Parts: sequence; C-alpha cells; structure tokens
Amino acid sequence: MNEIVAIDWRGVAPLPRDEFEAAIRAVGAERYHNKHEFHKLLHGGKLNKDQVAAWALNRYCYQEAVPRKDAAFMSRVHDRELRREWIHRIHDHDGLGEEGGGIERWLVLTDALGFSRDYVTSRRGALPATKFAVEAYVRFVVEQPLVVAVASSLTELFAPSIHRERIVGMLESYDFVDDQVMAYFKRRLTQAPRDSEFALGYVLDNAKTRAEQEACVGAVRFKCDVLWAQLDALHHAYVTPGLIPPGAWRPGEANV
Repeated sequence: MNEIVAIDWRGVAPLPRDEFEAAIRAVGAERYHNKHEFHKLLHGGKLNKDQVAAWALNRYCYQEAVPRKDAAFMSRVHDRELRREWIHRIHDHDGLGEEGGGIERWLVLTDALGFSRDYVTSRRGALPATKFAVEAYVRFVVEQPLVVAVASSLTELFAPSIHRERIVGMLESYDFVDDQVMAYFKRRLTQAPRDSEFALGYVLDNAKTRAEQEACVGAVRFKCDVLWAQLDALHHAYVTPGLIPPGAWRPGEANV
C-alpha cells in the first residue's frame, strides 16, 4: 500500500508569480467539470427533458449557495476595499433594485422545465449529495484563511468556455430552451471573467509562502471536486444506473 506523505513546505521558496498562476490554471485543465460525462451528454443534446430538469433543479442549490458563501466570506473581511469589491458578487446572484440577478435568471430556466418556484427554492427534491457538496463549499469558505477562501472561487477562470459551449449546445439541441432561458449563462460570460481577474490578482499578491500557494492550488482542486461530485450524483441518479435516492425528485412527480 502506498503511504500518503504530507509535504512540509517550511523553508521552501515560493513559486515565481507566473509559475504559481500556471499551477492554478493546470488544475482546471486536469479536472474542471466540463470534462465530466454528464456535461458532455447535456451539451451534446443526449439527455431527455427530465434529465435536463434534474440538472437544473439540483444546480439551483449551488446557485443559491454562492451568495451565502460570499456573505460569509465578507463577514470575515476587515478590509473595506475588499468588501466593496466582493459585494457585487452577491448583487450578481441575488439582484439589486430592478435587476433580478442570477438566481432569478436560473428560476426562469426551472420555470421552463415545469417546476414551481416554491419547489425549486425549497430544495426538497435535490439529491442529498448535491446538498452535501454545496454546503461543504460554504463551510470551506467560512473556515479557511481568507486567501485560500478566495482561491476556491478561481474555477471562474475556466467558466466562460463551458458557458459558451452550453449556450450553443443547448440552444441547438433542445426545443424547450430559448435565448430567454439561457440568459443566466449569457450574463456570466462577462461577470465570471471580471470576478476571476480580481480574485486571481488577490491570490497571486497575498499567498506569500509556498505553503500558502499550495493551499490555494488545493482550494481550486477542492472546488473542482465540489462541482464534479454534483455531476457524479446526477449521472448516478438520472442516467445510469438510475438509482434515485428517497426524497429526491422523480420524473413524473406531481408535487412540484
């Protein structure tokens, strides 16, 4: 049996800035969830409407968790300028004034797939693994050092490509999807690069030691695992072997 050995980074020189950034980006190339079989099926038009609905219903749990983790992060920040920069992430998802925000746009998607908003927002029909994964992400941001918590958001570096692929693939493949339904993803094409540019600069500037750098790279891996675990659960429940756990939404249910 191979033994896992923890590396002691004390006394090891930090990576140069460009190598540190490359290490972060390499995580996405290796394990971002665009590589998951469920996404390949989704974007390729290979899922039926019920399977797409299951994805949208479960993904809502993640969308709803994002502003909660951002609010938890901000509660720990004493730097006013950092709070001023970070707060727009909450506005992007929850909305501000007449702007409904990303969660409202996500609910337009679940509306089109036949769910009542009360059912979606209750999270009653979500898979247990989905809820465990998203709450693990919120807890991670609450518990980790600030720079590591920020690093966990850096999957946004890889998001625009998957959004573009999703927009094209779903519009071409599903007759129940139109431009209005895909509005969430179109908006994220501009929001995600803005957010990731700031977060990347913050991490590169504030991870001073090799141990901090490695923790930040580990945070990106952790976040990729959170995203991947959600798709594993969806594939297991709604594609193959099709084992839907008790309490989770089942196609054809009337209580939605």
